[in-house]
Amino acid sequence: MQAGGMRSAETWLSSFHHAWDGLWYVVRTQRNARIHLMALVLAVGLGMVVGLSRLEWVILALVIGAVLVAEWFNTAIEATIDLITMQYHPLAKVAKDAAAAGVLVTALVAVVVGILMLGVPLWQRLVHLLH
Repeated sequence: MQAGGMRSAETWLSSFHHAWDGLWYVVRTQRNARIHLMALVLAVGLGMVVGLSRLEWVILALVIGAVLVAEWFNTAIEATIDLITMQYHPLAKVAKDAAAAGVLVTALVAVVVGILMLGVPLWQRLVHLLH
């Protein structure tokens, strides 16, 4: 840190570069992260089709963001456990399982929100097309 608490541009850019590396590491190595990103594209596309309100877009962005953050934290926890020990340990299993459960719960909440926000308008459009 420089005087006054200001970070130099070089330090800031270095931090951004490390964050970018972490983002791409997860995308490259974690199948579920890629699935979540495909779900993001699908949800945004369907949101455009049904014409979500500004508030609905905010809610959708928050739940999608929560799922992605959970996935990145899960990967960080798994990597940390693997760094500490590659041998089986019951507590390592608990840590990994709990982190994975966090992703699962977050994703399930996002699915429920998506169904509630997108399901009815999509169903109405489908019924309208069939009549």
